[in-house]
Amino acid sequence: MPILEVKQLSIAFEQYGKGLRQETLKVIHRLELTMNEGEITAVVGSSGSGKSLLAHAILGILPQNAKVTGEMKYDGQRLTPSLQSVLRGKEIAFIPQSVSYLDPLMKAGRHVRLAVREGKPAEEQRRVFEQYRLPRQAEKLYPFQLSGGMARRVLVSTAVVSKARLVIADEPTPGLDPAAIEETLRWLRELKEDGSAVLLITHDLEAALQVADQVAVLYAGTSVEQAPAADFAGSGEALRHPYSRALWRALPQNDFAPLAGTQPTPRALPPGCLFAPRCSHATAACAQELPEQRAVRGGRVRCIHAT
Repeated sequence: MPILEVKQLSIAFEQYGKGLRQETLKVIHRLELTMNEGEITAVVGSSGSGKSLLAHAILGILPQNAKVTGEMKYDGQRLTPSLQSVLRGKEIAFIPQSVSYLDPLMKAGRHVRLAVREGKPAEEQRRVFEQYRLPRQAEKLYPFQLSGGMARRVLVSTAVVSKARLVIADEPTPGLDPAAIEETLRWLRELKEDGSAVLLITHDLEAALQVADQVAVLYAGTSVEQAPAADFAGSGEALRHPYSRALWRALPQNDFAPLAGTQPTPRALPPGCLFAPRCSHATAACAQELPEQRAVRGGRVRCIHAT
């Protein structure tokens, strides 16, 4: 049984526009995702594709004006708001993109000790600090006294001591030098080796492929493909969706081929397939309706032409 199943997830926000007119802004459309324990699933896509919103939906930390439909299951149980509040920070851990998530009034050691679920909190905190090469005195420092790298290690330490079955890492590598990126990826590998399922949210496909077992590709608020990471090889011939192939071919070590056009905004979505206006394989049928995601060659894809 998958540790996490997301089916037909849609998210909309009630907002007030010009003239105080209320409008509904749909930002996620029938998104689907499946994760297994002991695997790293990377969620990739450009900015605005819905990656962080997916994480916040799983955690149950969306704003109050969000309207959520569809179904999410954790270990076979429907992920309701009440279950999310029980699991959050325990069985589901979050490594946020920004170190500003650390409480500025709480010392680093206490951050980690509060997350300990098994064993003695102080001992577990010191063990994990040693594991991630944090000096003993770091436990007495406030977040503003930590370097950026130390603060990130504290966030990872909090996830590790929680022994969470599902760890969500939201953009953990942007702005880091190659050595720091490799260190961060090593932490994610260690979480996987300890049996956790890791959801790696990133725009860096190249880094994701170094650790991922599965890759889910998002575009304009929906999932267009979920495929084994091994399918991102050669000229992308094993991939099922033209956008996935375009992402792969855009990497410098591949064709470095640009993709014409831009991702549509939630207020200007095309009818039917959201990628159709940029797709060289699009036909009139593509504009009829948003395709359902279906199984094709060991992966899942949202394209009527995929074979």
